Amino acid sequence: MTPASNLYLFLHLLKFHIFFNISTPLCLIFVFFSFFFKMVHCQINIIRMYKQLKYFQQYQTRLADLVGYEEAQRIVNDALVLITVGGNDFVNNYYLVPFSPRSRQFSLPDYVRYLISEYRKLLMRLYDLGARKVLVTGTGPMGCVPAELAMRSPSGQCATELQRAAALYNPQLVQMINELNSQYGANIFIAANTEQKTNDFINNPTAYGFTTSKIACCGQGPYNGLGLCTVLSNLCPNRDEYAFWDPFHPSERANGIIVDMILGGSSNYMSPMNLSSLLALDSNTRT
Repeated sequence: MTPASNLYLFLHLLKFHIFFNISTPLCLIFVFFSFFFKMVHCQINIIRMYKQLKYFQQYQTRLADLVGYEEAQRIVNDALVLITVGGNDFVNNYYLVPFSPRSRQFSLPDYVRYLISEYRKLLMRLYDLGARKVLVTGTGPMGCVPAELAMRSPSGQCATELQRAAALYNPQLVQMINELNSQYGANIFIAANTEQKTNDFINNPTAYGFTTSKIACCGQGPYNGLGLCTVLSNLCPNRDEYAFWDPFHPSERANGIIVDMILGGSSNYMSPMNLSSLLALDSNTRT
């Protein structure tokens, strides 16, 4: 998942809360996404994760000034936190160029373990800051996005190394989340297997109403996978028929499918439970 994808997920989850589940105690949705590390090959304006956490802390201070400390803590405890970290650290920091500094510093398995250890620190910091409902996503099938097909796969097959990275990273993320939940004695963190659900509609797009899962709706070059979506790009006539909106990001409809999984998915996709089950448990606890 990417920052733009996370914003789509946020909007879909917010729509669900406002229109379909207004009786739940969910008050706010906080969204965190970033690179763990600075991009080493280009300059880009990103807000590093630890700075986002600092802003989260500053928000709580300002909120307490408005409503009081106890009420501010209740609002934060009741809020849903959505966090996605890691994918860009593979795509942009490990694989973007041959022999990147990160790939020289770490073998892929060691790099995965390092990212997981950093992710654990972020989640523990969120807990320390009062987060008690944290939805955690790993990476999607990074080697299957149109950008990677255009750059690495003339045949249209998913890029092997990026797929290997996702296959190593996501199971270790779930394991780490289960360990943290055991440590805290509660199901604070929920793992969403967005990789598996995205693979489902990539491998069988027609089953989900898509005409293609390889070509982006907006872009240029092979698979519309090069560059950015601009006014000069090729643009599909119906974005709902495309699994990908642009070279990197799922379409709005594809993100809606992922949100449906988050809300009601089975244990094949959600661990230890889906979001609806978590909210139901929380509601029962309060009554």
